[in-house]
Amino acid sequence: MKRIEKCLEGCGQDIALLLRAATIAALEAGGIIREMYENPHQIRLKGAIDLVTEADIASEKAILAILAQRFPGSIVLAEESSSDYENIPAGPVWIVDPLDGTTNFAHGFPYFCVSIAYSVDKVSQVGVIYCPILDELFCAWQGGGAWLNGQRINVSGRDSLIESLVATGFPYDIQDNLAQVMSQLHRVLPAVRDVRRAGAAALDLAYVACGRLDGFWEINLKPWDTAAGQLLVEEAGGTVTDFKGGSWTPYVPEVLAANGHIHSLLAELI
Repeated sequence: MKRIEKCLEGCGQDIALLLRAATIAALEAGGIIREMYENPHQIRLKGAIDLVTEADIASEKAILAILAQRFPGSIVLAEESSSDYENIPAGPVWIVDPLDGTTNFAHGFPYFCVSIAYSVDKVSQVGVIYCPILDELFCAWQGGGAWLNGQRINVSGRDSLIESLVATGFPYDIQDNLAQVMSQLHRVLPAVRDVRRAGAAALDLAYVACGRLDGFWEINLKPWDTAAGQLLVEEAGGTVTDFKGGSWTPYVPEVLAANGHIHSLLAELI
């Protein structure tokens, strides 16, 4: 927990309690995922290429138990138990992705994370993303900056597309969106240094926040993919919008995140 002490400086008691709870839950869930990583997996399909494993279920169970213990009666929007939600929750809500990058996890590709955010009226107040393989803990609270393992992080300062490394993702219903996805990639790829598609949107956003990536875009995401990452990017000095540069919340299915220099340039392309 020493890794979040600097992040906690200057915040009120309520935010501190929320951030500590999110961190404890993320670390506990990440430990479970790490222990299961090299074992045979129990895989079932939620869609043609949308997987869920025993690690998703175990991670979410641990997170929900910790949040219920520390904040009884809280509303929680979690991927495995709320995947078919119909209404946007009103008021305070925990937004949880117990394992973002399940396909990577199932195939032994070590790029996945736990993502937990606390949101009030669609605005993230606290965000934690934990990558268990690298033992990297990203955290932020509104107005408190963004942090990685106790060190302040910022978005990159690159100001030209041709010098930028950007990332994207492909939706599970790629067959229905192939033309749009490929058209965007066709425009962006020759304009930048390179494009990555690693398969965990929450971690992609964390990488924008710490400057490893200069920008990221994707369609058809859910709030648990982006709620914590949005806060990290914005608190690190970046910008998060829809594809047209308009206002955005985690309930908008398309997202464009980048440092302040190339954001508008990327928006023109995609």
